[in-house]
Amino acid sequence: MHVKKGDTVLVLSGNDKGKTGVIKEASPRDERVLIEGVNLRWRHNKPTQQHPKGERVQQAATIHASKVKLVEQAGGKRAKSGKGAKK
Repeated sequence: MHVKKGDTVLVLSGNDKGKTGVIKEASPRDERVLIEGVNLRWRHNKPTQQHPKGERVQQAATIHASKVKLVEQAGGKRAKSGKGAKK
C-alpha cells in the first residue's frame, strides 16, 4: 500500500473529493484507510440507561486506498507518485 498511518492524503474521488486529512488507521490486507473527517456516516444506537431515547453518532468510515493520494508535509504541495517519484 502506498500510504500508512499518520500520512496526510488528498481524496481523489467520491463525495469528499478534494478534501485532505490524516490517516488514523490503515488496513493493508483490505487495502482500506480511515481518514479523520472524511466519509462521515451516521450510526444509530439503541436506547440505554445513559441515553433513554437512543442517540445518533457521526463516525468516519473507511475508503479504498486507491481513492487517496499522498500529500507532502512541507509546503502542502502534492507529492508525485509512481516509478520516477523521489522520496
